[in-house]
Amino acid sequence: MKKPEPAKTESGEQIAADFLKEKGFLILERNFRCREGEIDIVCSDGGTLCFVEVKSRSNFAHGFPEEFVDRRKRKKITIAASRYIKKHRVESKPMRFDVVAVDLSKGDVRLLEGAFEADFSI
Repeated sequence: MKKPEPAKTESGEQIAADFLKEKGFLILERNFRCREGEIDIVCSDGGTLCFVEVKSRSNFAHGFPEEFVDRRKRKKITIAASRYIKKHRVESKPMRFDVVAVDLSKGDVRLLEGAFEADFSI
């Protein structure tokens, strides 16, 4: 069995979290789970609460990472975000949904701020 390349041994989520920290985001929670879904990273960008979906790929034959955040996935993320907001009583904070795309083959990371809107009122 071939040993994985160093860039691939670190998870896309860890790479994304490190990237967000470097950009000044405060990581509040990772892998927040509820019955309806999961949020990879919950963080704060200034006063804005950010719910971040991380998508990583080592090959783009089937599309870019962010293309895999489909309608069904967005719905699960927004429902999980509503659970997080209620649990932590942060209803009054502004919020947004971001996607971090990680290219594991090159080590490139892209942040798509406000990548999608909630499909319903949270």
